[in-house]
Amino acid sequence: MAQLVAAGFTPMAALQAATRDPARHLGLQDSLGTIRKGHLADLVVLNANPLDDIRNTLRIHSVMTRGRYLSAADRDRLLASIEAAAKT
Repeated sequence: MAQLVAAGFTPMAALQAATRDPARHLGLQDSLGTIRKGHLADLVVLNANPLDDIRNTLRIHSVMTRGRYLSAADRDRLLASIEAAAKT
């Protein structure tokens, strides 16, 4: 997304290009791409506003995936287990 902003997109347009627009293109806008009642609960909670600086998308606080909350500690454990499995 930072490259999109560097190319002239606004931060909002870059966020939409990464979320809403692909869902629309794939015909999945009724369940993905935006935060709405009835949509799948997949989202990233950030520590800072990406509209202020798109690089804030890297400042991840927590994640909701398939309706399940993953704290930073949960995410770190999951990534460590994936990394360990990849090494074997």
